[in-house]
This record gives sequence, structure tokens and C-alpha cells, in this order.
Amino acid sequence: MMTKVEEIVKIIRERIRNETYTSRQRLPSEYQLAQEFNVSRLTIRKAISRLINAKILVKDPGKGTYVMLGAERNSKIESGRGGLQSFTEVAREHGKTAHTKVLKFVPIRNPSKRISEVLALDDRLDKQVFELKRIRYWDNDPMTLEKILICDEYIKNKTLTDFEQSLFKILNENIEIGYAHQEIEAIMVTDEISKYLNIKGQQPIFKVKTITYTPDAIPIFFDTSFYRADKYSFKSTLTRLR
Repeated sequence: MMTKVEEIVKIIRERIRNETYTSRQRLPSEYQLAQEFNVSRLTIRKAISRLINAKILVKDPGKGTYVMLGAERNSKIESGRGGLQSFTEVAREHGKTAHTKVLKFVPIRNPSKRISEVLALDDRLDKQVFELKRIRYWDNDPMTLEKILICDEYIKNKTLTDFEQSLFKILNENIEIGYAHQEIEAIMVTDEISKYLNIKGQQPIFKVKTITYTPDAIPIFFDTSFYRADKYSFKSTLTRLR
């Protein structure tokens, strides 16, 4: 069940898609929206904040909140638009229900040199690593195949069924997630991936390698995921170095 904030986010996004609110239009005030949705202004403020973080709205201090130019024109999911988010968080923002099919959760007996380097195993007392393989769905639509290598110290006593929920939610019980580095490339779909993601014929997909870190640069997990190119695009903001 969605929270009130999530419901309001979904409704405002839909109004932008159907052009009830158009690009550069100023939204009704927090007071007016609070009256319309029968909620507090704090709830409206939280919903607006999420949409600002997702680069859909922009606030002009002293003037109001406006729809960004071109917002919600892309029918694809724009990964990265709202910063570092979990699959489940992005699904909720789009009014979808995320669920997961766990295919594998097993220990890696002898991690390779590459895994040891990526996860900085030489610097850890607990050197155990687990492999987690999952299919992620929006409603009933398979979206992503994940292959995750994660340090045992962050998932102590977890079993296969625990990973049917958000991995970020599990990790947040024990550690703070800081940032991630991503490497993205386009590849042709393989027979294995097409089976899992219900892709017909030879189509390109995104292969995304991600290392997720704590705020003090300790690697938490290494993720190789495969995204449907008909459903996803990737968005980043680049800052010019001076």
C-alpha cells in the first residue's frame, strides 16, 4: 500500500504526463494542494521534495514551484534521475509495485583476485562473500536481472527469502549507503537473459556494473545488472571541472 506522499507524487506525475500541468507551469501553492488532498502542508512538502529530487519540479524561492521543461516526456525509466535509489524506491515513484524472484543465494568459496580487489577483502577480517542472483519486476513485468557479490558482514544470518525485498532496505539495518560508481555498456541479449527478462529476438540491452560504497569509501557490494533497453535510459548530471 502506498503512503499519502507516494500517492500525491503519483498523481502529480500523471497530471504532468497528461498535460494538466504543462512545462514551466507554476503548481498550486502548498496550502491549495494540502486542501485538495486533505493532508498537512508537511506531507505536500515531502511529495514536492521528491519530485524536485527527481528533476521533475523546480523551486524558485519566493515565487513557487514549477514543472521542469520536458519533464515526464520520456516513457522510459530514467535511472539516476533521482540520485542513488533502490529499484523499489524508483518503482514507487512511478506508481508501480516492485517484487523479486531470487534465483540464487550461495557463498563463494574461493573469491577471485578481481572480486578480492573490488570488495577490498584483504582489508577485512570477515572475507566471506555471497553471490545473489535475482529478477526484479514492476508489477508483472520483468525489468532487470541482477548478479550481486556482497560481503557477508552486511547480511549476517540472512536467507534466500530475505532478498525478496529491497536490498537497500536490508543494508540500511546495519550500514549507511553513501555512493556508487557505475560503468554502462550496450550489449546484445543472450539466450539466458532473454529467458529471464522475456525479450523476444535479438535486441540490445544495458549491462551495468556498479560498486556501491559507504560514505567513507568502503565497498559494500558489486552488482552486474542487465536492463531492458526498451524500458530504461540512464541519466546523469555532469559538472565541469575548473
